[in-house]
Amino acid sequence: MNRVFIKTYGCQMNERDSEAVAAMLRARGYRMVQDESACDVMLLNTCSVRDMAEQKAIGKAVHVIQKKKRNPRFVLGILGCMAQNRGAELLDALPDVDLIVGTQKFHQVPDYLDNLRAAQEAGAPIASTIIDIAEEADSQNTIREHVLEDRQVTAFVSIQQGCNMDCAFCIVPKTRGDERSRPMDEIVRECEELAARGVREITLLGQIVTSYGRRDYTHTGGVTPFVQLLERVNAIPGLQRIRFTSPHPRGFKEDLIAAYGRLEKLCEYVHLPLQSGSDRILRAMNRPYTRERYRQIVDDLRRVRPDMYFSTDIIVGFPGETEEEFQQTRELFEACNYDMAYVFKYSIRSGTPAAGMADQTPDEVKEERNQVLLRILEANSNRRNATLLGTTQEVLVEGPDRKGLGYMGRTRGNRIVHFAATERLIGELVPVRIDRVSTAVLYGELALTGVNS
Repeated sequence: MNRVFIKTYGCQMNERDSEAVAAMLRARGYRMVQDESACDVMLLNTCSVRDMAEQKAIGKAVHVIQKKKRNPRFVLGILGCMAQNRGAELLDALPDVDLIVGTQKFHQVPDYLDNLRAAQEAGAPIASTIIDIAEEADSQNTIREHVLEDRQVTAFVSIQQGCNMDCAFCIVPKTRGDERSRPMDEIVRECEELAARGVREITLLGQIVTSYGRRDYTHTGGVTPFVQLLERVNAIPGLQRIRFTSPHPRGFKEDLIAAYGRLEKLCEYVHLPLQSGSDRILRAMNRPYTRERYRQIVDDLRRVRPDMYFSTDIIVGFPGETEEEFQQTRELFEACNYDMAYVFKYSIRSGTPAAGMADQTPDEVKEERNQVLLRILEANSNRRNATLLGTTQEVLVEGPDRKGLGYMGRTRGNRIVHFAATERLIGELVPVRIDRVSTAVLYGELALTGVNS
């Protein structure tokens, strides 16, 4: 029982959590495998933001349990948000699961697997499912270990966990707990170590990343703790780029907007969740900003960086959303001219205020509104990419393209670019002339003579 496969559902925070678990397991002597058919232990790191995400994970677990029935020594664990949300209730649908571990207990996974393995080696059956979804002080500080693949040049760094926003549609405060920030010195040290290991781009992660340290550090000269952290990461030698996700519009004060004009490593890319363009729906969602304030943030950012790229989150079909209110969302969606968006059909999450609201929107209306925004997004993306034809973009070379098209990297605006190169350029910033585009991807060739020789 030494080979472990981790399947991750959901957001970048979940990806980072899975990586930290993998690093801790490797340090304990477990072998991480990429082929699930070759594992003795399967861990499903789950998401609960939408019901569909939970159903996918449950469906996968049901399928895996058939393997477990053929091999009683096989171990199946459920980790993360769904484990936190459902706890022992999961056993009603998945009675053969061996391990259920919540979002504040990832660091306990190696100990629990050691216990299960010891019982099996002693010839004893697994007596009962191990369930641990308790809160733990300072658990945000346990997600710090990294598994870097050969010549990996990008990495996620978790700086803050939990959320105090209480949006009416969101289950994250239940699954992730209250807002908790890591010490700034530890984050900077982690980033320095990653840069020393060859990482050139770091993405800072948090449930509300812009709320970082607001209870732990003072504003200095009008600069918030989050921007103070950006300043320190920006100063790290060897690091070339900084990104962050996911912020909240209320975190975009003057200091953060100005940071895009003065911190050279902070990429001109912003993920700025809108959720709705209707002021009434925003109030019902418990989102503390108006459409006017949101548009002002977008305009201010574009004044600082005219070439700014924007992505967003939108929920269509929130309870009570009228056609007129959806049209307000559509109008603002068009006006902001997003380059990328995650458009979600509202999903009832039990335990959230919105779940009990009257006037739930019919599924067919949600689907229709979803498709309207997706068509606008496709047109926006095609239009923006067309403007890049013939231009030369700075690209961070990440590695070989999995589709066999050569090598791939990203622009500062987070556009994926495919081009011919050689292995020695991995981790380098190179100029690529764009000669072909699709809706989501750019294609080009190195612009410097001899750079790929």
